Amino acid sequence: MASPSKTVLITGASSGIGYELAKLFARDGYDLVLVARSRTTLEAVAKELYQIHAKNVKPIAIDLSESGSVDMLITDLQERKIHIDILVNNAGFGVYGFFTATSAQAERAMIELNMGAVTHLSKALLPGMLTRGEGKILNVASTAAFQPGPLMAVYYATKAYVLSFSEALSNELRGTGVNVCVLCPGPTRSGFMKRAAMERSRLFCFGVMNAAVVARIGYQGLMAGKTVIIPGFKNGLLAFGVRFMPRKLVPYLVRMMQGTRAQPSPAT
Repeated sequence: MASPSKTVLITGASSGIGYELAKLFARDGYDLVLVARSRTTLEAVAKELYQIHAKNVKPIAIDLSESGSVDMLITDLQERKIHIDILVNNAGFGVYGFFTATSAQAERAMIELNMGAVTHLSKALLPGMLTRGEGKILNVASTAAFQPGPLMAVYYATKAYVLSFSEALSNELRGTGVNVCVLCPGPTRSGFMKRAAMERSRLFCFGVMNAAVVARIGYQGLMAGKTVIIPGFKNGLLAFGVRFMPRKLVPYLVRMMQGTRAQPSPAT
């Protein structure tokens, strides 16, 4: 069981992997700070976790894709005198379609959330962890991080950043008592598919993992001090298999998997 003084902050905590991770941390006695966009959904999740597991749950409704939102969150934590022992950067979303046809506004928000929030929250919360000589960061990337992704070019690039950033940071912090892990799930049942408008993508037609299973594997890997965590044998095989394929072939294979029976238009 965790010490009552240990607090975990989870972004994107109202559904999917973030919600399942929150349940696991609550079960083991951690205090929770849950961050998501929807206040109504977040408060319902907080109430559920408080009643069933957690001793202390603080929901904070904020959209981390908006400029200045991370600073607002950090200020809120400081005013409440909340010290974060474990940071879970889970919030993220994807944009599907040809780059020439997708929304620039949506992609800017995605870049800010998938990369900016991960970076800025880590920067803000790491000093406290280092001062205390202990702490953990779990960044949620994707198997998309291991190759380029036609029809989701920017999303795949953001997840490659999260993987690279996490591995580098893990090395820098070796011996400090602070561990950095990166979780790289494949297709998972969550709200991601609907928000990215990928309901008909071949990628989600087979081999989709349950969010609770992915969260459990990620949680166990985090507690074991692993650096890169890839849930599922098939996902691990695909992630590492692309390293041995001709570089020019990889985008063609990814596009075939990303495609649908009705292909998106390459132009607006």
